[in-house]
Amino acid sequence: MVSAMTRNRIARLLCLLGLLLPFAALARNVDLATVPTRSTVQLTIYNSEDLTLVRETRVVTFKQGVNPLQFSWANTLIDPTSVELKFRESKTGLDVLDTTFPHDKPQMLYWNVRSDANREATIEISYFTSGISWEADYLAIADPDEKTLQLESFVRVRNNSGEDYEDAQVRLVVGTINLVEKIAELAKVPVGRVEELEREEYRDLRQKAARKMMAPAPMMEAAGAMAAAAAEMEAPKEIIKEGLSEYFIYTIEGTETVPSGWAKRLRSFEAAGVPITVEYRYRPREYGEQLTRLYLLRNDTASRLGNTPLPDGMIRIFRANGRDGLSYLTVQNLKYVPIGDRIELNLGSDPAVVFELLKRKVYRDNLWFQIKGGNLYRKLGEEGMRLELDSQVAGWDEHTVYRQRIRNYTGKPISVQLRREFQGDVAFRSRLNPTLHDFRTVQFETGIPAGGKAELDYEIVARMGYNQKQNRVELQAGEAGR
Repeated sequence: MVSAMTRNRIARLLCLLGLLLPFAALARNVDLATVPTRSTVQLTIYNSEDLTLVRETRVVTFKQGVNPLQFSWANTLIDPTSVELKFRESKTGLDVLDTTFPHDKPQMLYWNVRSDANREATIEISYFTSGISWEADYLAIADPDEKTLQLESFVRVRNNSGEDYEDAQVRLVVGTINLVEKIAELAKVPVGRVEELEREEYRDLRQKAARKMMAPAPMMEAAGAMAAAAAEMEAPKEIIKEGLSEYFIYTIEGTETVPSGWAKRLRSFEAAGVPITVEYRYRPREYGEQLTRLYLLRNDTASRLGNTPLPDGMIRIFRANGRDGLSYLTVQNLKYVPIGDRIELNLGSDPAVVFELLKRKVYRDNLWFQIKGGNLYRKLGEEGMRLELDSQVAGWDEHTVYRQRIRNYTGKPISVQLRREFQGDVAFRSRLNPTLHDFRTVQFETGIPAGGKAELDYEIVARMGYNQKQNRVELQAGEAGR
């Protein structure tokens, strides 16, 4: 005999189980008689649209006849209109009869799947979710001689989607995807009419466009997941250029568990022995009135890089001091770097290299005058001082002589590039072998030995008033100030 107290305890336990079972069902994405666990899951994260394409596979045992599958997205940022169910094998004898959204369960849907026999099959469920983002950061360590550096890249993935993703393969969309361009192609309408589409239609086309662009190679089967992942990582990263778009999809090696509410730092790549060049620059328009030191390198195969473009991120730069320690140099933002482009790391001013810009001389000549009451212009000297007293200055050349003095107190020779921009009709006169960076910017280079100094003189002749003919810089060889 079961006592009344025991019967009451059993009744309370059954009541509690009845309350907990609905919550257990909501915690699972797929609900059958035996709920299968995920076999694989893949996240393709596209930052600029707050869009992540999730693809997950599950091995499901179907019975002959109609099988109900349940999908729920309670307390998540999953877009229910984007959920799709597919079968991995072709000609499986499986067919999705319908999709139902129960009115009393607004965060749930049901698929009715008909099977012609008892069978086991792999299903793929894909959908879009918001709340997952990534950011890149880099660590650069130069050797003591500043000839090479070691570059490490990391990716920090943040998951605020409300869904946990265990053992997920992470793929990052880097670069620019022109969704409007793709949507216009899919909708077969001119680009100018895309904004006229209804909101629901626009969202549907946007999802189709994103699926097409972020489509991966076929998902890994459970039995060969590790081998497939290794093969994918050995292959070169894919760079896609379509119309106005320029982007690539980069796959992080291995799999990681990314719980909701957490951020995880994943290693992206590591490159050792990357050659660098140290250059000093004086460019007032870019760096202000100081001599700036830079590390220059390239994102190419010759530099042990160049397999992929480098995404935006923060880079921290150190130099090995030769005593098993590091000297901090700077931290800066690294802009998106396509394959083959140069990377410029701004280290700021160097206290061991002193730069001075001295104005040595200013004078005017080649004066032209306008006679009062008339339009006649004459140079000073043709009619002496009487003409000057009876007229006003109409044009002249203004000469300014500069000296750039650079002292190198470091223990190694340095390379210096100087670039100045001048407005108006200007003659640049020097013996520095300058070149024109553009029609009003002068550039020249010099080298300074260890412990040495350089004095670089040049003269600016600005043609003013009547003497000014055009807006450009003219290079003239000659001694400054003479």
